[in-house]
Amino acid sequence: MPNLDASASGTFAIGGDLTVNRLGFGAMRITGEGIWGPPKDRDEAIRVLKRLPDIGVNFIDTAESYGPYISEELIGEALAPYDKGTIVATKSGLTRTGPGEWPVLGRPEFLRQGVLMSLRRLKLERLDLWQLHRIDDKTPREDQFGVIAEMQKEGLIRHAGLSEVSVDDIKEASKHFKVATVQNLYNFANRKSEAVLKYCEENGIGFIPWFPLAGGELVEGHAEAKAIMDKHGASGSQIALAWLLKRSKVMLPIPGTGKVKHLEDNVAAAGIDLSDDEFATLDKIAG
Repeated sequence: MPNLDASASGTFAIGGDLTVNRLGFGAMRITGEGIWGPPKDRDEAIRVLKRLPDIGVNFIDTAESYGPYISEELIGEALAPYDKGTIVATKSGLTRTGPGEWPVLGRPEFLRQGVLMSLRRLKLERLDLWQLHRIDDKTPREDQFGVIAEMQKEGLIRHAGLSEVSVDDIKEASKHFKVATVQNLYNFANRKSEAVLKYCEENGIGFIPWFPLAGGELVEGHAEAKAIMDKHGASGSQIALAWLLKRSKVMLPIPGTGKVKHLEDNVAAAGIDLSDDEFATLDKIAG
């Protein structure tokens, strides 16, 4: 297994001034089943969070809706006051009515409340990166984007991003605030957001692919990919992560887990240096 150091993934400056190691951590899975309630093994979840600084993971992605609130509370408990350079990004724009249920709500007062409560739970005075979890079709977009711009001016949030959006959505939001990150579904097996990734590359916007480990089974089930796995002594999931990291310099994968062993396996992918030929082979398989 390669050395456990997320810095091997390279760095990216979110918003031009928040430099993080590109392989981060998604904190959705440190909650209960259905992303609802506390984790089954709370002590292990805390151990996962405390392990992050030791292995170079300084970019953590969470949301008030994870639990709800549980993920942010655990992060604040385990890591505050944060190591210098550690960035915790969070999101609002989804409510929770039960396990696996995620109604969208983008009313300005709800988004503002979300920011204020996230600050309290994460034990921060300002959110370095806050993202709109979903654009609410039932609320005027100018109201949603407008309150984000207001909270930036007030110093509640430093940089703002969007999740599950199109290029047109990014352009529209950019009339109100600078879009620092975009978080869309993207992985080795699903590249429907290719146009959005291209736009992010052209405009220096960080691209956070959620569900980044998907495609590991596709790697393991293909003979040519299996040869690449064997050469690097890696699993299919690790190769899928390595592929993402090589795919684009703006890519910020955030694999998540509630287990220390799985966390370490994911971070080991940062040390896998795929050759151009290996990348092309994998690219062909996924395509």
